[in-house]
Amino acid sequence: MRTKQIRILLAATLFAISYTALPQDQQLDRQPAVAGQFYPAERNELSKMLGDLFAKAVAPKKMNDVVAIICPHAGYVFSGSVAASSYNQIDPMKEYDNIFILGPSHYVGFEGASVYDEGNFITPLGIVKVNRELGKDLVAKHPVFSDRTDAHKSEHSIEVQLPFLQYTMKKPFQIVPIVVGAGTPETCAEIAQALRPYFIPRNLFVISTDFSHYPSYNDAKVVDKSTADAVLSNSVAILIHTIGANENRRIPNLATSMCGWPCVLTLLSMTQNNPDITFTSIEYRNSGDSDVGDKSRVVGYYSIVASIKETPQHAEFNLNDNEKKTLLALARNTLQQHFQGNDKVVIDPSSLSANLRTNCGAFVTLNENNELRGCIGRFEPNEPLYKIVQDMTLAAATQDYRFKPVRADEVKSIEIEISVLTPLKLIKSIDEIQLGKHGIYIKKGAYAGTFLPQVATQTGWTKEEFLGHCAQDKAGIGWNGWKDAEIYTYEALVFGENSSPE
Repeated sequence: MRTKQIRILLAATLFAISYTALPQDQQLDRQPAVAGQFYPAERNELSKMLGDLFAKAVAPKKMNDVVAIICPHAGYVFSGSVAASSYNQIDPMKEYDNIFILGPSHYVGFEGASVYDEGNFITPLGIVKVNRELGKDLVAKHPVFSDRTDAHKSEHSIEVQLPFLQYTMKKPFQIVPIVVGAGTPETCAEIAQALRPYFIPRNLFVISTDFSHYPSYNDAKVVDKSTADAVLSNSVAILIHTIGANENRRIPNLATSMCGWPCVLTLLSMTQNNPDITFTSIEYRNSGDSDVGDKSRVVGYYSIVASIKETPQHAEFNLNDNEKKTLLALARNTLQQHFQGNDKVVIDPSSLSANLRTNCGAFVTLNENNELRGCIGRFEPNEPLYKIVQDMTLAAATQDYRFKPVRADEVKSIEIEISVLTPLKLIKSIDEIQLGKHGIYIKKGAYAGTFLPQVATQTGWTKEEFLGHCAQDKAGIGWNGWKDAEIYTYEALVFGENSSPE
C-alpha cells in the first residue's frame, strides 16, 4: 500500500515540475487532476490498460451516424470496460469538427455551464486540443455559459474521457469541454438551446455520467434499468419523472439515480423532438461486477449511444405538395410579420413533418415583376429546413448587398421562390454523379467547395471538368485534388408561389 502511495505522490510531483517549466502561454493548459487515481499516470501503463479494456468491450454494433454517447466516469478498474463499449461504437476514422464533452460538476456549486477556453487539456497520452474560439463564442453569446476555470480544475468527469478518445480516434480531433452545474430542467433546456446548432452529424457529444450511487448490487440493477429505459424513451418528462419515482421508492443508501442527470437532460432536450434520433443500450455493469468491488454498496454504469436512424437506400429526400405549401406560407408569413414590426414567427417543431425538421441547406429568392429583388441562401445543413427558410427569407429581403432592402409597400408584389438542397450523400465513385441533377460538395481537410447542379448544365462541362473546376476554383485543392478528397452529392428542389400546387 505504501509503495502505491509513493508512486501517486511521485507522479503528482513530476506533473507539478513539468508544469512550472512550461512557457507562460502553455501554463494555461489544464493539467491532469486525477492521473494516478482514476487511471494510470504513466503513459505505457495507461495505454496497456486501455488496450485491455477495449479487448473486453462490446464490439461495434451496426449503427448509422453516432451523434452522442453516454458513458461512465469512475475509476477505470470499475467502469473502464463499459466506457470502452461506448467509444467502440464510434467510427475511429471519422473526422469530427468538434467533440463536445459534458460532465457534471462534483466539486463546485453553480448554476449554468462552464466551458474551458483558456488552453488545451493534458493527459499522460499527450495534448488534447480545445476549440477555444468556439468556447469563447458560447460564453459571449449565451448568459448560461461562463468561463470559470475553478469548475474544471479538479473535475474528473471530463478528464477521464480523454484517454479513451486519444486511444480510439485515428484522426485529429478537438474538444469543447463543458462542466454542467445546472440544478433545474429549465437551465438544462437553456444550455441545450445554445448547443442545438452544433448537434449535427459532423460533431460528437460525449455525455459523462454514472448511474445509481451506493445501493446494494441487486437494488442497483433495478434502479439503473428504470433510469436507462427513461433515457431510451428520448423524453425529458419521462426521465424527470423516473428520477423522482426512484427517490420515492426509499431504496436503502440510494444517493442519486444518475449523478450527471443535468448533462443527460441537456442531451434529451436537443433530441426529444427529433424522430430521426434513436437511442441504443450497449452495456450495463456496476462496481460490484469488478474484482475489487463491494456488492453491498455499488455505483451503476451504462453505455448508451444516440445515432441517426438509417434511411433506406432507395428512399430519396423529397418534399410533397403540402410540405412545399407549408414552407412557402411560412416564408410569406415571416416576411409580413417582419414588416409589421413583430418578432420572427415561432413554430412548434412537433407540428411539422420530419422532412421540414431535417437539416438542409436552402436558398430563398425574392422576385418583383419578374425581376430579382434579393436572394440569400445557406449551403451548410446545420439547422432544420423550416428555420433556414425563415432566416433566409429575412436575409434576402434585408441583407442582399446587391439591392436596397425591401420596403413594406413592396411586400404584396414580391413573389417567393425556395430552393431546397437535399441532404449531402457521400459517394464512393464519381460514376454516381449525374450531371445536371447533382450538385457536388468536395471536402479535403479544412478545404471545401461546391457547385450547384445547374452549373454543369450552364457550362457544358464534362464530369471531370465539373470536378476539376470545383476542386481548383472552389475548394482550392488543385485540379486533381478531388481524386483523394471526400465527394458528396445533393440535389436542388425548386418551387415558388407562382408554381405552387392549388
